[in-house]
Amino acid sequence: MSSIEQLKLTFFDECSDLLQQMETGLTDIREGGGSEDTVNAVFRAVHSVKGGAGIFGFEALVGFAHVFETVLDAIRSDRLAITPDVVDTLLASGDVLADLVGMARAGETPPADFGADCRAALQRLMGEDDTVVAADDGAAAADFDDIDFTPVAVNLDDGLAGPQTYEITFRPHPDMLRKGSEPLDILRELRKLGGLELSAETDRVPGLPELVYDQACLGWTGKLETAVPEAEVVGVFDFVADDCELAVVNTTPPPPVPDLGIPPDIAAEATPVPPAALPPVSDAPALAAAPEPKSESAKPDAPKAAAPAKPAATTTRVELEKIDRVVNMVGELVIAQAMLGQIVQDLPESVSARLVQTLDEVVHHTRELKDSVMSMRAQPVGAVFQRMPRLVRELSAKTGKKVRLEMAGETTEVDRSIVEQLSDPLTHIIRNSVDHGIETPAERLAAGKPEEGAIRLSAGHRGGRIVIEIADDGAGINSERVLRKAREKGLVGADASLTEDEINNLIFMPGFSTAETISDISGRGVGMDVVRRNIQDIGGRISLKSERGRGMTIQLALPLTLAVMDGMVIRVGRETYVVPMSAMVECLRPPRSDIHDLVGTGGMLRLRGELLPIVDLGSLLDVRSAAAEDDGGGVVIITEAGEDIRFGLKVDELCGHQQVVIKSIEESYGSIPGISAATILGNGRVAFILDTEKLYELAALQSPMQSSIAAARAEAAVAATRN
Repeated sequence: MSSIEQLKLTFFDECSDLLQQMETGLTDIREGGGSEDTVNAVFRAVHSVKGGAGIFGFEALVGFAHVFETVLDAIRSDRLAITPDVVDTLLASGDVLADLVGMARAGETPPADFGADCRAALQRLMGEDDTVVAADDGAAAADFDDIDFTPVAVNLDDGLAGPQTYEITFRPHPDMLRKGSEPLDILRELRKLGGLELSAETDRVPGLPELVYDQACLGWTGKLETAVPEAEVVGVFDFVADDCELAVVNTTPPPPVPDLGIPPDIAAEATPVPPAALPPVSDAPALAAAPEPKSESAKPDAPKAAAPAKPAATTTRVELEKIDRVVNMVGELVIAQAMLGQIVQDLPESVSARLVQTLDEVVHHTRELKDSVMSMRAQPVGAVFQRMPRLVRELSAKTGKKVRLEMAGETTEVDRSIVEQLSDPLTHIIRNSVDHGIETPAERLAAGKPEEGAIRLSAGHRGGRIVIEIADDGAGINSERVLRKAREKGLVGADASLTEDEINNLIFMPGFSTAETISDISGRGVGMDVVRRNIQDIGGRISLKSERGRGMTIQLALPLTLAVMDGMVIRVGRETYVVPMSAMVECLRPPRSDIHDLVGTGGMLRLRGELLPIVDLGSLLDVRSAAAEDDGGGVVIITEAGEDIRFGLKVDELCGHQQVVIKSIEESYGSIPGISAATILGNGRVAFILDTEKLYELAALQSPMQSSIAAARAEAAVAATRN
């Protein structure tokens, strides 16, 4: 990869962070929580995107960002008030800016009129601001028309307002480029102020072998001749003042003193008053009453020195491929540590006793190393959440509904490989919430609700998993309509008797949709089934709860990582398998009397008054079981994702808990029903990691599982009646 391409990648990585900061700031401003610092942060983000884009010649991006930052600058300088219309325009502008960055990243050339409406809206904001200023100026001038006074002509020395000369020293710190600032952009802005003569300082440039592409090593010194004041010259460096050595010195010679016929000794004692200190002409009589300057003792006490600032965290960019390699190496280390533990267990006690303490330390350090490396792969879910406000705004405009998005838990961290696969499922769910869940303003008012609907997107850690919830306060699921549509499509038999939860879960079936018309939002029957499949592919579970007239909540339960997990090692015959601990509720070895035979099933387990179907893993996977006929075997109770159904998995032996490294087998063997991945145990043998949800589906295909559940419920009801 060439140096320029590497720089582009760095720029686009910076843009991702900057656009997220911009989106967060604009959202805070929209909700009324934005401060002056928030506006400044948004301005800096847009300015940094513009500066980086100028280096690589992304003219469309630079042009739009320039208009955008001009409006933001007017807001932060109090020349433009923050109103709902202004905020809406800023949010739309942020979306256009993000699209332009995406096109630049993809190497696409934006259409000539792309974002033209939004750009015109920004320019109208500035035009309205200019009109207000002009009106104010006119009103102020009119106030003087009624005042009767004799103008006094003051002839000041023209030399005081003439061209100024500044000596400038500009030495960027080495890490300026890594913070998204471009020194050449600063120099270009400086050149616009007047005649600029610069010479580069090359004494800090290292040899070619030590040269780092993103480390600034040049400095500049020179002279600027301009008519602008010194404050405007220094203002060019506002956003890099903390990232450089800067000196701006006005070297303009003082204007000649006119000959007024005053003796030299008196002229030497006179102290000239700078023009800025002269009062207005109308206040001239008050000049004689000006108070005498205070003595040194009357000066206020100097402010106390500020406490030293906490040093900022030092970061560095590392290619994801390198982190993945380290994760794989740690996985191999975990396997080697497990093998070492197996060897120590097989040694005589007299020998192993001396190794146990050392092995415990190895296990401890291996776990710490694994946790540290996995934290490097962790990424806040906020990276995905920040894309949703724009989606809600666009859908609200298309549907004519008023929808507010609330977010919580954006800092919750999860493995990067999982974060990357969350965008599509969340997009589908939120689209359905806005289109099907949230009512129109008129319908909400008629139902006694606020006309603005709310969608809450939250994330948090629960029980070794990350749980993401999408809840809305809409109408909920119309169970009668869902069942009618399912019967029309032949997805459910005409005489099938389903509970409300079972009816609601029909929306996850392929091809199902309750939309009367097909639009660009929904109605094609593609969406929730894809959501469920995508969540299951990363080892997650999806469930929903709906309350008619009050809203619906969809919950995604996801693993924290796809690299290492906690599992229960089980054995069936001579084969060893691993069941994810996150899928287990409890483990027990029930007596034979608690297992009831039922035709067409693996049996039913009576557990604390509830009948649960049993899946015989040996029979399902065609593995000869070693359990005696009169022995119930070990039973692992697990939950079936997305449904309120539990079942028992019958095995021969529970071998204990173990942390295992996940090894994908799809690239070599394709997708295997009931098997999600493989791992290497401490004895060096390969064990398959079971996909409990697929096992349940396989068992349901082999036997009338749902019918057995219904029969079991009927049997339990009859038994309860007899008792």
